Amino acid sequence: MRTVSFHTLGCKVNAYETEAMWQMFKKAGYQRVDFEEKADVYLINTCTVTNTGDKKSRQVIRRAIRKNPDAVIAVTGCYAQTSPGEVAAIPGVDIVIGTQGRDKLLDYVEQFRRERQPINAVGNIMKQREFEELDVPAFSERTRASLKIQEGCNNFCTFCIIPWAKGLSRSRKPESVLNQARQLVEAGYKEIVLTGIHTGGYGEDFENYKLADLLWDLDKVEGLKRIRISSIEASQIDERVIEVLNASKKMCRHLHIPLQAGDDTVLKRMRRKYTVAEYKEKIMRLHEAMPNVAITTDVIVGFPGETDEQFENGYRLIEGLKMYQLHVFPYSKRTGTPAARMTDQVPEEVKHERVKRMIELSNHLSYQYAEKFVGDVLEVIPERPYKEDPQSGLYMGYSDNYLQVIFPANEELVGKVCRVRIDKAGSEYCRGTFVRVIDDVPSPAAV
Repeated sequence: MRTVSFHTLGCKVNAYETEAMWQMFKKAGYQRVDFEEKADVYLINTCTVTNTGDKKSRQVIRRAIRKNPDAVIAVTGCYAQTSPGEVAAIPGVDIVIGTQGRDKLLDYVEQFRRERQPINAVGNIMKQREFEELDVPAFSERTRASLKIQEGCNNFCTFCIIPWAKGLSRSRKPESVLNQARQLVEAGYKEIVLTGIHTGGYGEDFENYKLADLLWDLDKVEGLKRIRISSIEASQIDERVIEVLNASKKMCRHLHIPLQAGDDTVLKRMRRKYTVAEYKEKIMRLHEAMPNVAITTDVIVGFPGETDEQFENGYRLIEGLKMYQLHVFPYSKRTGTPAARMTDQVPEEVKHERVKRMIELSNHLSYQYAEKFVGDVLEVIPERPYKEDPQSGLYMGYSDNYLQVIFPANEELVGKVCRVRIDKAGSEYCRGTFVRVIDDVPSPAAV
């Protein structure tokens, strides 16, 4: 039996696509092996969001070539899309395929085996108008299933290379999304996470079917307990979306709404599509519609030209908005983007100090938010043993409002919806006591 091995760099969308490519190899009779083992085919799904992403991608490609020089080495993903020549020039790379046309991957592998000639199948992503259908009926490791509903982005923020790697925004057809959602429920998944590069932009390329319509249709899927949106821009949360969030029992009380900077001057330089006042108003509106909603966000510190005062503006804004958790990134130059060419780059030590302060704020906010739920019974889906102490008999799972809860459980409960009382708040984990299982449908089978 032929073997295949995968390595994924970068975001959740890439992780989803790797799973989809594995399904194709699986159907063709391949066995999946660990990346550190010898395989017949190595597939590296690359990232290009920062210059470091490119570098790491190259390191992983070379590692695969060293593992088995006779293997077929296929490279896909964002770095392959933006720099196909650079990837193809690495001695030992056999197939380069970008972020489109991956349904032909197995044909390319067979073609390479026959002809032993390198294949560069990277096309112009900017001309792509159709969503690439990549089905994932089940996932290797998770109790939560990702469901990709959208690809690409039309925003062209000055710090970001992604539109050049993923192309313009394209939405998956509603019937295709709903079919896959039903498949995932049949496989035993209770929670579906809607993912995309610009998830909230779903339906912008359709006549009269938008994200709110999809959420209502998913709400009707029998057996589905939770719907989570992986990320949504503040400007895309309209009244119709708020209405679904408010009325649907399945929508999770958790939204990830990127802020990036809490100062209008910086936002303008980033080419973001909202002002601080607009963002703030949207968050307030959500708190009103969904009391106790957990809002997580992304923040870039040390963007070119960011002054101490502008950083402080952002710090105070976040503090006042009672966020739940921040994902903090020091600005990193990405060659080929307008921000990389800006002259007033912020010194590394200043960025470092700002990151530290934002992370401390995030820990404080997470604890404050979690504390409100001590004594409450929440619904938690256990995912895995508590990794800090695997022998403790404790398992970790997420509540619908994204608290990470650890509580005494066993393998039988993984993937099931459990009622858990929160006993102790923490900035990273909350501790709880198992109360009971809500339903007893088998959890997803191991793939």
